Amino acid sequence: MLNKDDFDFIKTYLPFLNQLEKEEYRFIENAGSKAAYSQGKTILDHENECSGLVIVKSGQLRAFFEAEDGKEITLYRLLSGDVCILTASCVLKNIDFEVMLEAEKDSQVFLIPAAVWGKLADKNIKVKEFSMELVSERFSEVMWVMEQMVSKNMGQRVAAFLLDQSALEKSNSLELTHDTIAKNLGTAREVISRILKYLENDGLLKLSRGRIELLNTKRLNEMNR
Repeated sequence: MLNKDDFDFIKTYLPFLNQLEKEEYRFIENAGSKAAYSQGKTILDHENECSGLVIVKSGQLRAFFEAEDGKEITLYRLLSGDVCILTASCVLKNIDFEVMLEAEKDSQVFLIPAAVWGKLADKNIKVKEFSMELVSERFSEVMWVMEQMVSKNMGQRVAAFLLDQSALEKSNSLELTHDTIAKNLGTAREVISRILKYLENDGLLKLSRGRIELLNTKRLNEMNR
């Protein structure tokens, strides 16, 4: 059950809540929950893919899927205030898209069960419209990732990943291992190590144990053109 402070936070990111009937309002209030996840913890996996709508209160989550060969490909990230509807794909008819979530940083999230969300969407057009807007937004991000995989070489994808991380952390000094980059981009560690060494030799970055310092973000950006 959600308390008043929790609900006040959620209302900021689910704008239609103020337009619900009292019964629908209480439905979410009683069924919603809050959970904390430590860094590295999987929040949603193949065993529990229909847990419901996720609203991030704090921290950072990574949404990804697993390829047939077991490699992971990052689709998008969720930060404070972000809402994820694809984690409740069973609520949306004719959508079969398995997305897993893990905490990249210690995180707090609110969960609205899929059964509750589905009933509300069936009864309330505002909830259904909000759901479809979220689906459209997330699929746009997924399609962007797919486009990058098809149209960019791995060197360009590594450069884009490093720049994205720099923007997220607001720093050019990144605590990143080669394994982490490989995991996010769905490739082998050896491939990443070779590309990073090339970029270091070219003066674009500096490598040290568990850390990458970006020295020339302008040229990294130019790699993606």
